[in-house]
Amino acid sequence: MTNRTGIWGLPVLRAFAPPTGTPTNADSPASGEEVLPWVQPGTPLRTRARRARTGFYAPALTGAPTTTRQAEILNTALIGPPTGTRGVVNGRDVLSHTPVAHDPVTAYNTHPREVSSPNVIIMGDVGAGKSTHTKANQVLRPLLLKNRRCVVFDKKDQAGEGEYSGVTRRYGYEPIKFTADGSGTTLNLLDPVIAAGTGVTGQARLLNTVTRLARADTPLNEWEEEALRAALRHTIDHTDHRTPVLADVLPNLGTLADDPAYRDLSATARDELHRAGLSVRWTLNGLLNEYGGLLDGETSRRVDLSGKLTSFDISQLPDDGPAVPVVMAIGNMWMLGRLRGDRGHATTVVYEEGWHMVGGPTAHLIKANQKLSRGLGISNVFVMHKGTDIPPGSAGLAIIQEAQTVCIYRQSRPEDAYWCQQTFGLAPETADTIQRLPDGHYIFKYGIHPEAHVQHILSPWEKEVTTTDEALTTPT
Repeated sequence: MTNRTGIWGLPVLRAFAPPTGTPTNADSPASGEEVLPWVQPGTPLRTRARRARTGFYAPALTGAPTTTRQAEILNTALIGPPTGTRGVVNGRDVLSHTPVAHDPVTAYNTHPREVSSPNVIIMGDVGAGKSTHTKANQVLRPLLLKNRRCVVFDKKDQAGEGEYSGVTRRYGYEPIKFTADGSGTTLNLLDPVIAAGTGVTGQARLLNTVTRLARADTPLNEWEEEALRAALRHTIDHTDHRTPVLADVLPNLGTLADDPAYRDLSATARDELHRAGLSVRWTLNGLLNEYGGLLDGETSRRVDLSGKLTSFDISQLPDDGPAVPVVMAIGNMWMLGRLRGDRGHATTVVYEEGWHMVGGPTAHLIKANQKLSRGLGISNVFVMHKGTDIPPGSAGLAIIQEAQTVCIYRQSRPEDAYWCQQTFGLAPETADTIQRLPDGHYIFKYGIHPEAHVQHILSPWEKEVTTTDEALTTPT
């Protein structure tokens, strides 16, 4: 506080001169700490007139009592929350510090609808927080809602099993484990559950997809497709007293060229059909030789969807072969058939390593089942690292663009960040933000609403559940 000499040499008080001097270390925020205005050195007024006369600040008037509602008019820059209160809490909006609440199934069923598709895309770099987000916001919290259940295709290995194994046991069920050596669960491509509602057409489409996957994404030509359909029809018509399996189809591939249905074909055409059937036969025979215990036999009884949470543990299958996408494709078709006879629940289906479902030939299968999924109350959640690997114009890109709930964690590479900005219609400056997101932060967009920067917040219990599996082996 400073004074100057006025008339008759009397000191004149400068009541509102700013404070001088450098803040002490206690006033300076530590590196990385949030700077809060109400803890910084300011200009407190003295309430005693005697102190004011001796050179301190002038007296302050006693404030009038008021309420928060009355005082809102004093702050016209209040920032509204990016979401309402429907669904489950997902995190905290970084700009307004308000809760962000959303659930794709709830948003799809509101009137008017907040999203036109219940599908979800979650993507980002390794270690940015995708898995923790998915477990909490797509599995644990929605399961608290009425008539909800969840099916997870669990790809991430944790202590020799899938990372959702402990969570599944928490709900009283064992994960459905698949292995390449035949010691795990078996899925039958010709399971009658798959045919429920689609008939032989659905089974033929699945066999076509599996053959294509076994050929490193090489599509079947029209001759091979016809040979496969013919062999499948013949197998179903001539297998009695039990459910046919894939091994029953193999002998009929390449041997039906002389069937009466093809009698009007030329000798050259029948020979072409014969060779096409043999080509498919060799492919599927090789697949059975490598993964016989996985695909050769009736579906294991342990495969069920009666629980709140079902985990298809595919963490022990090799990444460099067709086993993972094959099991995901079969499991998806089996699940759709199972849900046709068990309606009344909304089902969240989580595809960890979701690129297998949208980045390859299985994308056509998923795309064909999109309308069916909505009719059965399914919300598909695809978790992946980046979208730049998906070919432009593919069925996988169409699936991603159809999703109305998007959560983008850090994408360190500029091309991946700009892909997200352009694909999901984000503001141009958001691409830079995506590259600099801290762990646990993500860009959130749903429906036609603008994107928001959200911090994912976990309770202590959720931290235990989502970061370890050992913590759930013994309930606390």
